[in-house]
Amino acid sequence: AMLPLQDEDGRDLSDEDISAEADTFMFEGERVLGCHSGVGGGCSEPGSPCSPLLPAGHDTTASGLAWLLYNLACHPDHQERCRQEVRELLKDREVEEIEWEDLSHLPFTTMCINESLRLHPPVTAVSRRCTKDIALHDGHVIPSGTTCLLSIYGTHHNPSIWPEPQVFDPLRFSPENTQGRSPLAFVPFSAGPRNCIGRSFAMAEMKVVAALTLRRFALRPAEGRPARRKPELV
Repeated sequence: AMLPLQDEDGRDLSDEDISAEADTFMFEGERVLGCHSGVGGGCSEPGSPCSPLLPAGHDTTASGLAWLLYNLACHPDHQERCRQEVRELLKDREVEEIEWEDLSHLPFTTMCINESLRLHPPVTAVSRRCTKDIALHDGHVIPSGTTCLLSIYGTHHNPSIWPEPQVFDPLRFSPENTQGRSPLAFVPFSAGPRNCIGRSFAMAEMKVVAALTLRRFALRPAEGRPARRKPELV
């Protein structure tokens, strides 16, 4: 199968989830240069010359990882909790490697990743074109054909959804705190049929890198050099 039947947390994907992933995969694959040029490897293979996972996921995943490690460095209590979670997972193993099945057993590390993506989303905005008229709650109508710019950063920092939005608090993503929250309140990988095809790959990569980094190193921020955002177009 081209797509996994479970996500990185071990939850089964619904038919709608799989359909959305497949639609995104085919849509992005057709856009990549050389997709129909006869280059060997096939567009559906991660790591192939025309795989959309490579050009689209290089800077975004690196940005997500950098902010995750920075946030953990600034919050040693959360960092230590992640470290203990990893040590517990890997104890009594001859080889300290992270397997796919392990990814669903890092709940607090996953909460830290999600909170870092909320606070510092690598992609701050996406655009969508309306395929039909959209009636808003206030009575305004967005006509069909309109291109809308959706602010991921603004959504993730909306105080009516996220109290004290500038505070790094991984417990926002604990099971009890996510109940009743709209799934569209947290969209670091966009949403719908044109969501990020590399979501599962990126989350798996960040979990593995974070786990193995914290297993070996203690992180602390550089004194007198606070991090700052540097927005770029990629």
